[in-house]
Amino acid sequence: MSPTREADPLAQDFVTFSVEAGVLRFGEFKTKAGRLSPYFFNAGLFDDGAKLGRLAEFYARRLIASGLQFDMLFGPAYKGIALAAAVSVELARQGRNVPYAYNRKEAKDHGEGGTLVGAKLAGRVLIIDDVISAGTSVRESISMIQAAGATPSAVVIALDRQEKATDNGNDAPWSAVQFVQRQLGLDVCAIATLKDLLQYLDTNQDPALGAHGARVAAYRDRYGV
Repeated sequence: MSPTREADPLAQDFVTFSVEAGVLRFGEFKTKAGRLSPYFFNAGLFDDGAKLGRLAEFYARRLIASGLQFDMLFGPAYKGIALAAAVSVELARQGRNVPYAYNRKEAKDHGEGGTLVGAKLAGRVLIIDDVISAGTSVRESISMIQAAGATPSAVVIALDRQEKATDNGNDAPWSAVQFVQRQLGLDVCAIATLKDLLQYLDTNQDPALGAHGARVAAYRDRYGV
C-alpha cells in the first residue's frame, strides 16, 4: 500500500466504528469460498438502535457524496431489510425523503400476498446490502426490480473486500463487486474497502491492531484484485 495515498475520512471513521462495535474482527475465519481470512465483517452485529442508526448515517453520507441517482431503496432479504429501512429514515433526516421496499424469502399467500413489501417498485431503484459475496443477491434483486417495471440503478454496500471471486471452485480474476459492475452493468458504491482497512491498520496507534496489518496485507496479496 502506498504511504502517499490520501486517507478517506469517512471510510476511516467507518472502519474505526466497525472495530469498536465488534463488527469487524481479526483472527482466523473461514469464508464461504473456503479461504482462511485474517478478518471478518459481520453486519448482523450492528444489533442495537445506536449502532444501526450510526451505520445508517454512514450509508447516507456515502450515498450523498457519491452523486448516485436513485428514486427509492430496495433491501434484499434478510440483512438488506433493516438497512433499507434505517437508511431511508436517515436520508429523510438529512432532507432526502425516498420510499423503500424489500422482499420476503417466501411468498405470502394471504393478506396482501406476494414477495415484495413496502413502496411500489418504480423509477431508479438503489439496492442496499452489507457486502457482495457472490453477486447472487444482486442478481435476484435485479430480476425482481425489472419484473416490476422499475430500473436497477446501483448498489451500495458497507464493505468491499476487494478479493477474487470463485468460479467453479477456482479463483476468478475478478471480484464479486467487479462482476456486478462489468457483467450486470451496475455501479457499486462502498462505505469502505479493503484498502481503507489496510490503511487503518497501518496508521493505528494500537499495537494489538497494528499486528494484524501484515496478515491482512498477505491475504490481500494472495487473493486481492
